[in-house]
Amino acid sequence: MYNGRVQSLEVVTSFKAAKNPVKQYSQANAIPVYDWNSFKESPITSFDLGVVVSFGNLIPGAIIRSFDRGMLNVHASLLPKLRGAAPIVHAIANGDKQTGISIMRIKPKHFDVGEILLQSVVNIPRDILMPQLHDQLAQIGASCLITCIEDIERYYHNLIRQDDSQATYAPKIDHKFAEISWNDTDAVGVYNLYRSLYGFRPLSTSFEGELVKIFEMSFNHSQKRTVHLGEHRPGYIEYSKRLKTLLVRCNDGCALEILKLSIGGKKVLTGMDFHNGFLSKVEQSKRYFM
Repeated sequence: MYNGRVQSLEVVTSFKAAKNPVKQYSQANAIPVYDWNSFKESPITSFDLGVVVSFGNLIPGAIIRSFDRGMLNVHASLLPKLRGAAPIVHAIANGDKQTGISIMRIKPKHFDVGEILLQSVVNIPRDILMPQLHDQLAQIGASCLITCIEDIERYYHNLIRQDDSQATYAPKIDHKFAEISWNDTDAVGVYNLYRSLYGFRPLSTSFEGELVKIFEMSFNHSQKRTVHLGEHRPGYIEYSKRLKTLLVRCNDGCALEILKLSIGGKKVLTGMDFHNGFLSKVEQSKRYFM
C-alpha cells in the first residue's frame, strides 16, 4: 500500500526477453506478474487504474475500458512533441534544449494521443548522454505519476487535449539512424547523434571499405578545433601527435576527437591504435571516413 492510495498492485510485461528487469523485479518483490501475450486474451478486470510505461504495444479498447479510471501513460517528452518509441534519443539528436515528462490518458488504436494530466519540463545539458537523461526522466516520471494517482479526480477534471497540429515524432531507432553523414552534418550535429545513442548503439561510418564503429568521442564547445587542411572534404581524418588524438573534419570545418573505435568488427582501438594500424598505412588522399 502506498500512502493509503494503492491497495493492490500487479504487473503485466512481455516475457520474450530472457532477462526482463520488470519481470525480475516483480518476482523478487513478490508482485504478481503476467505475460502480455496471455493477459491480453483474458485480462484481469478487478483493478481501478492501469499504468503503462515504455510498453511498446497498443492496448485494446476492451482492456482500457476494464479499468474504472482508465489507464495512464508516462511518456518521456512534452507531448505532443516527440510522440513515439524513442523520445529521449530524438530529443538529444535534434539538439533540443528542453524535454520533459507527460502523464497522459491511454487511448485505443493510437500511441501518445491522449489527454494530458501533468507535464514537467526538464532542461537538456549540451553534454549529457542518453543514459543520464533517461535516468533523470525516469525519476521525474515516477514522481509525476505518484502526484497524479494521489489526486486523480482533480487531474481528470483538468485534462488538457493535445494539439495535433503541433505534433512531432520520435520513431523507433534502426541501424541507419546511427550512420554518420559527414558531408551533411556539422560537428555539433554528429556529437548530438553520438550522445543520443551512447550506451545503446555506436555510431557507424566506413574507412577503406571497412565498417567503422565509433564508441567514444569528444567535442570541446568552448574551443572548437578548426581543421585547417586546405581543400580536404568532410570526413577527413588526421592524427595529432601533439594532442595524441584522432581528429575528424565535419562539414563546418570543426573537428571531433575520436577516442574509441573499431574497424571490420574487430577489437576496440584508441585513436593512436587506429593511426598506427590503419591510417598511417594509406596515402593522405585516402584518409577519409565515408
